[in-house]
Amino acid sequence: MAEAYAEREIFSPVSLCDSTGNLNREAVGWSRHPLHHCALKGHPLRKKRWNYWCVTSPHELFSVTLSNVDYLGLPFVYYINFDTLEMVEKTWMTPLGRGCVLGDEVYDDASYRDEKASLSIQCKSGNISMRLTLAEFGNHPLEASLTFQQPAGHESLSVVIPWSDKNFQFTSKHNTLPASGVIRWGERKIRFSPDQSFACLDFGRGIWPYKSFWNWSSFSTRLPDGRTLGLNLGAGWTDGTGMNENGFCLAGRLRKISQDVRFLYDATNFMAPWQIKTELDDSVALTFTPFFERIAKSDALIIRSEVHQMFGRFSGTLRADDGERVAVNDVIGWAEDHHARW
Repeated sequence: MAEAYAEREIFSPVSLCDSTGNLNREAVGWSRHPLHHCALKGHPLRKKRWNYWCVTSPHELFSVTLSNVDYLGLPFVYYINFDTLEMVEKTWMTPLGRGCVLGDEVYDDASYRDEKASLSIQCKSGNISMRLTLAEFGNHPLEASLTFQQPAGHESLSVVIPWSDKNFQFTSKHNTLPASGVIRWGERKIRFSPDQSFACLDFGRGIWPYKSFWNWSSFSTRLPDGRTLGLNLGAGWTDGTGMNENGFCLAGRLRKISQDVRFLYDATNFMAPWQIKTELDDSVALTFTPFFERIAKSDALIIRSEVHQMFGRFSGTLRADDGERVAVNDVIGWAEDHHARW
């Protein structure tokens, strides 16, 4: 019979790797605030680094990712209008990650620059600023100036997944960060206001096996009583490791879920409703009903990836560790199916 994991909570700064570049076993655990220093070394062509940002409002989504998979840099940007289902996406590759600057800690600055794109992400005094310019995005130039607030004491979920001493991943998931700013895209102005818009960060650093699969779901919302609620659930890639990335942030406090979650869906029809539930009890009991499918495929010799990222509405309940049942009613977010050889 499956049991809840005995996941260790970490309270002090720790290095992800030992002196040889393998996993530091003292780093295995989870924390409410980022405490890991993720200086990767050795393991040629196997190191993976990324900062994925996604900003949502009730009507729109804008996402910016800066990633370096050791032999390639993969910046990408996409926009979705939830009302019209318009989507524009741009991905490009840079040999050996040229131009990608990614730090070893969650709040380190990040940047990218080439002749047609410029990205700067800076973390200062409880705010994160993003500045992006693209010479061409959907046939128009784009300029984005966005700010993500980090409320005092706001908790997040950081965790190390230990496949082995030579394969491991640190992930840090942040949601319900109030977002504000303007995107100027051709003649359009897209505005995000902090009362209705939230940013999500997926920060990853690790040494991955060549073949991998994962499910991931996330949302950020404000409940009718004014509290914020942010969800992060994953499966597949963490199975059998004794650790997972499951939890939700209610009014700025993380509620860790130390058991696996199952994503039940039809892989021949991703638009059909999904069921997402915890294995042992009703801590998570959600129905996810997609309204839009984003398919992203890469095939560049040794790197192959296929993502079905579904955007839709979550309904159901979450149960907090104090027994409170939190109702989730038609909250916009995403769930995905991702297969990769990288």
